[in-house]
Amino acid sequence: MGPIPLQRDIAQRPGTVIVGQGDDPRPVVRTSLPGIPQASAAARRFVRAALTDWTGGGLPSTGEFGERLTDDALTVASELVTNAVVHAGTTVELLLRLEDSAGPEPAALVLEITDHHPARSVRDGQGERPDPAEYGRGLQLVATLAESWGITYRTGLKTVWARLPGDDRYGMPDAPAADLAPRRRRPLPGGTPTPAPKYAVRDDAGWAGRGGLSFLAEASGLLAGQLDEDLVASTAGPLLVPRLADWCAIWLESEGGGPAAAPRLAGVWHRDEARTELLRPALEKEPLRLPGSVGTGPVPMPWPGGAAAARGDGTGAALAHRIISGGRTLGAVLVGREGTDHIPDAVAALLADFVRRVGLAVGAARAYTRQATISRILQRGLLPSKVAEIPGVTSALVYEPGDDGVVGGDFYDLFPCPGGRWCFVLGDVQGSGPEAAVVTGLARPWLRLLSREGFRVGEVLDRLNRLLLDDAMEAAEAAALMVAAAGGQQIQGGDQMQDGSQSRFLSLLYGDLVPLPGGGVRCTVASAGHPLPLLLRPDGSVRPAAEPQVLLGVVEDVAYGSQSFDLAPGDSLLCVTDGVTERRSGRLMFDDGDGLAQVLAGCAGLPAAGIADRIKRAVHAFAERPPDDDLAMLVIQVDGRADVRGSSVGE
Repeated sequence: MGPIPLQRDIAQRPGTVIVGQGDDPRPVVRTSLPGIPQASAAARRFVRAALTDWTGGGLPSTGEFGERLTDDALTVASELVTNAVVHAGTTVELLLRLEDSAGPEPAALVLEITDHHPARSVRDGQGERPDPAEYGRGLQLVATLAESWGITYRTGLKTVWARLPGDDRYGMPDAPAADLAPRRRRPLPGGTPTPAPKYAVRDDAGWAGRGGLSFLAEASGLLAGQLDEDLVASTAGPLLVPRLADWCAIWLESEGGGPAAAPRLAGVWHRDEARTELLRPALEKEPLRLPGSVGTGPVPMPWPGGAAAARGDGTGAALAHRIISGGRTLGAVLVGREGTDHIPDAVAALLADFVRRVGLAVGAARAYTRQATISRILQRGLLPSKVAEIPGVTSALVYEPGDDGVVGGDFYDLFPCPGGRWCFVLGDVQGSGPEAAVVTGLARPWLRLLSREGFRVGEVLDRLNRLLLDDAMEAAEAAALMVAAAGGQQIQGGDQMQDGSQSRFLSLLYGDLVPLPGGGVRCTVASAGHPLPLLLRPDGSVRPAAEPQVLLGVVEDVAYGSQSFDLAPGDSLLCVTDGVTERRSGRLMFDDGDGLAQVLAGCAGLPAAGIADRIKRAVHAFAERPPDDDLAMLVIQVDGRADVRGSSVGE
């Protein structure tokens, strides 16, 4: 079975492939997962869908498999895929095979997880480990659940397999499906809902064992996929209710609000939705903040008055846990069970494990939010607030930063210069984040300064190249001094700092526009390691408008040249960054076979904004996944009525 893209929900029904010979057919399904954090959740969906299909298809062996085996299979798949992603980082192949019973051997379910980095060891569960919510619990858990397991090495591949038997150790009665999902009251004839059960019936012993492991594995995948703290809370609540509690509430501390700021009630959940609004007012009046002295364990709490009102009596047990990440308190979780005077220790321990995962997810969401906010502020400061309007010329700009929340390396500018010239810039700094922001923050002002000093196009690139090399040399010398100060020992990030000059590489398209006496403009342009600009004539013909040259900041002794040509009324010049030309769909790129020129040729007759919009839509439609690189393009079009004689700007 071929790869199934994650964005399409990998839990779509997998096909069954029958392999083997004679009387020993073995149903097998397989899929390929990218080496990203979401692969673990995708693996669980795939396994569940396969088992559902096999059961629905009446395969003989599946009669021996119950819900507990399904939980174990989901847990093993999740843990092994997590290990492969974290420690190998390559594409992961997941194979699921159903083996019929033969003689005394029971039927079995075999899982195989293969990665492409056999030199990396697998986690064996020994020694100190990071929190399993982030890195998984490894083979120790797999050894507990599987009848047998092992590791097979082949050229370029490492496979970890586990065999789960369908024998009588799964003979314990399965929990009804209603116990694994929120209870919904069925309406009686006439639309009147039936009364909700007085108390939820739970198998605490089962949850403390394999059910708890499966629950935590599923929760880890769901919580880790949220990048907003309120979404973390809204995901966590339904996971707890009604599986482990009759109701729960989550408070979140205000980030940077200080000790005096009251925590915010992020959500309240009750197994009976009608009772949620009776519970919420009482909890809002008394925000929950646990002192640091209570540690990370459960804290017994008095039964809230609102919960008593919702039930009609005051019986029940409540526990609170602090939400912690990186040693900081981020909030608290309060859970309640009705009709009991205590919550079993095994359940309290499971709740503590769950809340630790909530803490990791909230901490990660806040870090992402901070980074995204910083990136937006940096982006606003590094890019011009507006671009110049050129008489007789229409321009259209598209700029879409990558979706990772980190400031990108693409930048643009269009500004007037003395002598009746207008200069335009489209650049791309190697990398992203703070390093790219530093180069962008230097390059754009330097370009404006050099342009307004009257240097020609090639001379501007010569001087900018020299400035980048000087700046990179200073950064390398500073890194060398830091290494020397550390006694010659490796310091954290030393490799990156010693290679700091690489982050100064810059691809740039730079040019100027000068009005022509008879209409149109004279364009002079130079490309340094950048996708070449394309000239579109009104008849639909397209040609490159510059010659390729080396990146800026790489070679010291280089003289940059430029090309000049006339833009007549109706002509359009398209400038793009590699986020357009190198947009990928599998092994193909958007500009393979002059793909960009072909799309541009179909834009003849469109205004500048129409050209930019059509190319942007073509880039987005080229692949199913959203672009993961910055996307920038500038379209310059001479108006059909253009006569820009006499229009000049001096400073």
